[in-house]
Amino acid sequence: MPGPTRLLGCALAVATVTACAPGVADPAPPAAAPVTTTTKPAPSRPPQPVKPVTTERGRQSPGVVAAGSEAPYNYAPSAMLEGGRYRMWWCSQVRHAEPGGDDVLYAESASPDGGFAGPDGSSGLPVLSGSVHGWDGVHACDPSVLKVGGTYYMYYTGAPGDVPFGSLVGVATSPDGINWTRAAGGNPILGPANDTIRDNHYGSGQPSALFVDGWFYLLFTDTTAKAAGWNGAGQFVLRAKDPTFANQVEALGAGGWEKVADTRKPRTRSVVDAFSADWMYVDALRAFVIAHSTDAGTTLTFWNHDFATQPFPPVHVPGPWKEGPGLVRTPEGHAPISADDPCGRLSVDVMRATVTGAAGAPTDIAHFGLDLVNVPGCRTKAQAAVLNGFAVPSPENTIDLIVDGKVVRVERRSVTDRLATRILAQRPDIVDELPVVARIPAGVKAVRAPNGQTGLLVDGKLWRVGPEEVAKLNSSPVTAVTQQQWDAFDHAGNLNR
Repeated sequence: MPGPTRLLGCALAVATVTACAPGVADPAPPAAAPVTTTTKPAPSRPPQPVKPVTTERGRQSPGVVAAGSEAPYNYAPSAMLEGGRYRMWWCSQVRHAEPGGDDVLYAESASPDGGFAGPDGSSGLPVLSGSVHGWDGVHACDPSVLKVGGTYYMYYTGAPGDVPFGSLVGVATSPDGINWTRAAGGNPILGPANDTIRDNHYGSGQPSALFVDGWFYLLFTDTTAKAAGWNGAGQFVLRAKDPTFANQVEALGAGGWEKVADTRKPRTRSVVDAFSADWMYVDALRAFVIAHSTDAGTTLTFWNHDFATQPFPPVHVPGPWKEGPGLVRTPEGHAPISADDPCGRLSVDVMRATVTGAAGAPTDIAHFGLDLVNVPGCRTKAQAAVLNGFAVPSPENTIDLIVDGKVVRVERRSVTDRLATRILAQRPDIVDELPVVARIPAGVKAVRAPNGQTGLLVDGKLWRVGPEEVAKLNSSPVTAVTQQQWDAFDHAGNLNR
């Protein structure tokens, strides 16, 4: 089998410094502006001691979790946790996929530790290859996959061959994450800025995308950017309402977000000194975390929502690596919410190549992870959105169920057990700032719709609770109603998660 003809994610074209090299240094947090106040309001409760962010539950797969059959290299994974399944796309090369350059493979598993398999039973199914003609004619690599609404988006690096500065970024769409169609008319959506020509002739690529508050965010490498390092290292950020970045585009610059006419300029600010990075959004912090390779393993660098400050210093996920990591994320590119402590615990799991194979390229993708504890999350109502569906102890003789940023007090614990995602042992302080909109007493009347859905009637308003079982747990007498009667009730909300 012939060796690989191109390694888009690792070799970075004809660069004299390889893109697999770690970043030179972690960025220092910017100095905080002085704050002056004339009065200081008294706190509503004694201030709680601030605990340092620490790590625990370090973990590592017992072996390789993903590798294409007979593939000479496997690296640059994009990992998604969806419906209890771990789905992964990565850069590889398989003999039977034409035209013989880099291919994107796909496999899935019930565990991040494997075994990953394609829908055809193979160790990795080719789902995107070079287009034969055009800007990505030979290579398709470095996938980053999102699901927004019912559509999957894959942002990837393409190239027509071993061409200096020939690496560009494109996007494809899919209804299932397996069958892909090139979007944007088959054209690239991003190319090198050509601000500064360095010895590293890679160009632009290694994209990582996520979706936050209606915006598609794109993190990427550009060795020609003005703010890149001497070796071309650096990560730049664009955002747009349009997934193809054809309009409504903003670039992150030194002064924050700036509207730009196209995706190329300005590239005046790098958020981390690295190649081949991945990132995700942490809702409990309203912050971004960027995963990139350093001598310490995978380093996690944090930026707040506006990229103005860093919530806490970098954290490291140790272990061997040979290429940038892929974070396990939700379909929209967010951090999975901890069932144990959604405000204070952040579980970080990464997939990354661990050795250099016979072809002289990264391979043998393995799983590494750890938990961050004492994370300062849920400090604002916006951050407290992660609590939706959870229940917490109440100052009254009830359990507080969090529903869309509001509190519903439920008298019976058995009812809350059935309705809540989980009942937390500790009550986050922010819950005291959420409005109490209803109290659900035991024995309140219930009604059942023709489709079997049940609701509890409280102060003339209907709270949907799902199956009739919940009404029975609440000792609520159930009356069957017509669909017209059901629709006529004042619907307050859905308590069933």
